[in-house]
Amino acid sequence: MQLESAIPDNSAPCRHAVARAADRVGATASFLCAIHCAALPFVLTLLPILGLGFLASHTFERIFIAFASLLAVTTLVHGYRHHRMRRPLLLLVPGLALLWTGGYLFDVHGGLNIHAVLVATGGSCVALAHLLNMRLVHGHRHDHAHPVSQEPAIV
Repeated sequence: MQLESAIPDNSAPCRHAVARAADRVGATASFLCAIHCAALPFVLTLLPILGLGFLASHTFERIFIAFASLLAVTTLVHGYRHHRMRRPLLLLVPGLALLWTGGYLFDVHGGLNIHAVLVATGGSCVALAHLLNMRLVHGHRHDHAHPVSQEPAIV
């Protein structure tokens, strides 16, 4: 008698919910990063006045890039295992390359405009990769739960 087969596995919906939440957090964080980097040259003098000077620090930005990269790679690889589509990864890889290049090679002292363009573009690519991954994972699960009829629609 196998006791394991009699106990239902309820962990799969929980894992999907965690993965979906991680994609949402990643997409939101990446878009905020892109906005932050695009706006930074314009609001650099206002941040200390508003008590948000830490947002302009290299340390904060580099920690954020590292966290965003770890979250993105983890969630997109998890998503790839479910939907087997490379499109999110094809957005993620150049996005991360732009983020790391802008955040580490072209920091604010090395060229503010180049830094802002690279990091804003990279953050946008990473955010789009998260959104596409989330859509593919959701669609993948939906397709298995409710198979779509292959009959042509009557117009």
